[in-house]
Amino acid sequence: MVSVTQTERDRDIIHATLTQLVVANRILAREGIIDNFGHVSVRHPLRDDRYFLSRSRSPEIVSRDDIMEFTLDGEKVSDDPRSPYAERHIHGAIYKDRPDVNAVAHHHARPVLPFTMVNQPLKPIFHMASVIGTNVPVWDSQDEFGDTNMLVDSMEMGHSLARALGGGRAALLRGHGAICVAQDLRAVVMISIGLRDNAALIQSTLALGPVKYLSDGEIEKTSAMLLGEMPLRRAWDYWVARAGYSGL
Repeated sequence: MVSVTQTERDRDIIHATLTQLVVANRILAREGIIDNFGHVSVRHPLRDDRYFLSRSRSPEIVSRDDIMEFTLDGEKVSDDPRSPYAERHIHGAIYKDRPDVNAVAHHHARPVLPFTMVNQPLKPIFHMASVIGTNVPVWDSQDEFGDTNMLVDSMEMGHSLARALGGGRAALLRGHGAICVAQDLRAVVMISIGLRDNAALIQSTLALGPVKYLSDGEIEKTSAMLLGEMPLRRAWDYWVARAGYSGL
């Protein structure tokens, strides 16, 4: 019987994590959540002080070789000469401030954008969107940083955004997009898709009449169910198949 060393086990864990990160990039692109400038990351499974994120590349074509390792301050661990995402500080700051978070997505899903600019809450109105939580705050970079290029391209801005997020699962960036966070990549994909779908449904519902939101209790109980192992596994298998993968 061949024994498996700890080094081999660690290598297998990291390999599985990076594979899932590549697939998450492809899923979010396939589902129309992340465009050519969005990104998704995962905390290092063996080191809380590191995370993995692609080099600066469109998510739809991210491959295993594109994945880079960073410290929580956004510094590259290796001497890889390729350019990282300018907004990698979103990820590092959230991982620093939220030990419970192991996956972060930043996207510009178009149905979500109007809610970054008007006083209309993005609270869940249907059960599958309960995963976004009871409150989705809006962060305005103007409040602390004035006129900028609107990128979260420093740790200072990243921590400011993390403070606005608080203990929630999603936050909006005024005139920019959204962030979603979760305990793993499967959950952050579900939250990102739920946020987009909920935004679209609110807009179509408002054309018919006033919106009736889910109650806080409904949101709490339904999201706890949907973020459980069985629903996440079932949803992930569906998204993986739609993204053109099998056997993952």
